[in-house]
Amino acid sequence: MTAPLILTSGEPAGIAPEITAAAWAALRGEPGKAFALLGDANYWRARNPGLPIAEVTSPAEALAAFDNALPVLHRPLASHPAPGRIALDTAPQVIAAIDEAVSLAFKGWASGIVTNPIQKEALYGAGFRHQGHTDYLAHLSARNGKPVQEVMMLVADDLRAIPVTVHIPLKDVPAQLTREAIQSQARVTAQDLTRYFGIDRPRLAFTGLNPHAGENGAMGREEIEVIRPALDTLRAEGFDVLGPLSADTAFHAEARATYDAILCMYHDQALIPVKTLDFHGGINVSLGLPFIRTSPDHGTALGIAGKGIANPKSLIAAIRLAAKMAKAAA
Repeated sequence: MTAPLILTSGEPAGIAPEITAAAWAALRGEPGKAFALLGDANYWRARNPGLPIAEVTSPAEALAAFDNALPVLHRPLASHPAPGRIALDTAPQVIAAIDEAVSLAFKGWASGIVTNPIQKEALYGAGFRHQGHTDYLAHLSARNGKPVQEVMMLVADDLRAIPVTVHIPLKDVPAQLTREAIQSQARVTAQDLTRYFGIDRPRLAFTGLNPHAGENGAMGREEIEVIRPALDTLRAEGFDVLGPLSADTAFHAEARATYDAILCMYHDQALIPVKTLDFHGGINVSLGLPFIRTSPDHGTALGIAGKGIANPKSLIAAIRLAAKMAKAAA
């Protein structure tokens, strides 16, 4: 490992400090899993009494420090919020940590980025104007001269699911579900499954939008007018394509064995099976970016912050997957 992963602080008042400490404790003995936290070392100490912390001045120092202490690139917060109580004056530092992590990745000083959960409402007053991490990271990529088509992939166990439309009202999905959107996300998914997951010719499945995939137009025409033509184009380009499938039969174990990833037509179609399969261990992966980025597939959990009951499984899985992707891409 020539460069560590960079872990952002996320919302400090949430569970990030405690799951970060637990992730370090779980991974400190695993080769290739070293990470450096971009955050306030003093706040992390206060939230985790007894946690060994090493303040480092560069990501490279984290590699030597990781086995004995949590390496922290110290970036002071404007205030130290109580667990579960957001302090709006910390929002600029939360955004700055994401910005710096991307900068380190572009410089080659980070092998990948793992982001702790953010509280978007707390960031809007600081100028944040994005749906979430994924589109903000795409914005930062474009600002660095690398415009991208970003794709959000959720991973749980053997399931990789991509929502073609994401954080929009269900009533707006049909209008935004275009042939171009399906095709562009499929191309990015196939490219990165090869690059980061070692799958030479990925098998891509696609759900329908309507019940029973529309039943040949009896329950809607999106499958006929949008989805099937998009898949025909992808097949003509040489992609291994399956669908459109009825979503209610697309996620059981036998079905999952027939594809490497499944593109779903709206948010909950992808998220519900992922969270049902592994609620605590799901991972969010951003495909299409010029750097690796993973994240736990949960929020800030303000209601349980500081109570010592937060489950770190998703963050640990996100770090392990980022390290695996970095090794595959090396």
